Amino acid sequence: MARGKVQMKRIQNPVHRQVTFCKRRAGLLKKANELSVLCDAQIGVLIFSANGKLYELATKGSMQELIERYSKATGSGSGSLKPEEQSKDTQALNAKEEVNILKQEIETLQKGIRYLLGGAAEMTFDELVVLEKNLEMWIYQIRSTKMEIMSKEIQLLRNKEGVLKAANQYLQYKMEESVEVANFAPMIANTPYPLTIQNEIFQF
Repeated sequence: MARGKVQMKRIQNPVHRQVTFCKRRAGLLKKANELSVLCDAQIGVLIFSANGKLYELATKGSMQELIERYSKATGSGSGSLKPEEQSKDTQALNAKEEVNILKQEIETLQKGIRYLLGGAAEMTFDELVVLEKNLEMWIYQIRSTKMEIMSKEIQLLRNKEGVLKAANQYLQYKMEESVEVANFAPMIANTPYPLTIQNEIFQF
């Protein structure tokens, strides 16, 4: 039986997401190790989980040696810096890159909103692609939130239904008990007292 196509989007269920992460992480590390053995390649893999846990694989040496070799190959010159200085510089560069990316996204979204409202010039193909991705993400988030709200409302209705069923059963039991008491009351009223029965026996 052929496997279905997996949609490349974030898994919402945390349990399924963790299971998928563990399986695919193990598969990725296994493939990297096989590639190193088969092709005599030096490979380094770094993985950070959603919780910040680090997983790494370095073939034919340590991860530090691979990083130094990478620095020399790219000519970044960071091999002469201390690890603390490297991390600070890397964080500063990453922060600047993130700020620039966010600025570009904000400008593109603002232009896209004006374009949708008919008050902006034509957008380029790349800008339309970015706008499309953001719209798809918003639609997905809206649908996910809507489904969560609907699930909560359904659960509340089910809880109310359970309470009403229990109350209905209790009332039905009380009604049946009242009917039995009402039917039993005339029998008690028509039954002579023991003393009366004894007196009648003695008089006979």
